[in-house]
Amino acid sequence: MLFLTSSVTCVAKKLISHLSKPPAEIRLTFIPTASEVKKGDLLWLKKERQSLVDAGFQVTDFTVTGKTKAEVTAMLENTDIVFVSGGNSFYLLQEMRKSGFANVIHQYVDNGLIYGGSSAGSIVAGPDLTLLAALDATVEAPELTDFKGLGLVDVVVFPHWGSDHFREKYTQRMMDAYKRGQKIILLTDDQYLLVDNGTYSIQSI
Repeated sequence: MLFLTSSVTCVAKKLISHLSKPPAEIRLTFIPTASEVKKGDLLWLKKERQSLVDAGFQVTDFTVTGKTKAEVTAMLENTDIVFVSGGNSFYLLQEMRKSGFANVIHQYVDNGLIYGGSSAGSIVAGPDLTLLAALDATVEAPELTDFKGLGLVDVVVFPHWGSDHFREKYTQRMMDAYKRGQKIILLTDDQYLLVDNGTYSIQSI
C-alpha cells in the first residue's frame, strides 16, 4: 500500500483507517533525507514528524544519506511503514540511489511494507521527475544522470495544489505532461493518494 500526501501534517490520522492494526503496534520509520539541503528552522519538518507521533505511531528516524545497501535493507526488515518527508526531490532521489534504497524498495512494498510520502517523498514514488525539474533545485543532486523515479506508481504527483505559489508553475508543467503523455495527479494539502492492491483513489479529510 502507498499513502502519498502533499503534507502529512494535515492527513496523518487518516492513515490509521487504512491499517489492520492500531498505530501503537506499528513501527514507522521517518526518512527526513529530502530536507537535508533545506535552510531555516525546518518547522514544517518537525510538524510532519510530530503529526505521525500524535497519530499514535512508534516513530524512528533514519536517513538514507551515507548508508549502505545492507543498512537500508536492515531498516526495511524491521519496520512496517517507511514515511519519506518533504524537501528537495532531486537530492532525495540521488541519495536513495546511492544507498541502494531505490533498488530494493519495490520488493518490500510488494511484500506488504507501506510506503508513505509527503511532497518530495510522494514525487519520487512516481515514474519520472523531469516535469518538476524547473521547480526544484536540481543543482543539489549533481550525481544524478537522469530523473527516473522509483516507479512505485505510474503517475507524477503534483503536491500543494491550490497554493498561489505553485499555480502558475504547475499550469505550464501540466501542458508539458500532456505533450509527453504522462499522467499526473494534483493533490491539495488536505488530500492524499491511496494506492491499495492496484487501485488508486484520491481521498480527503
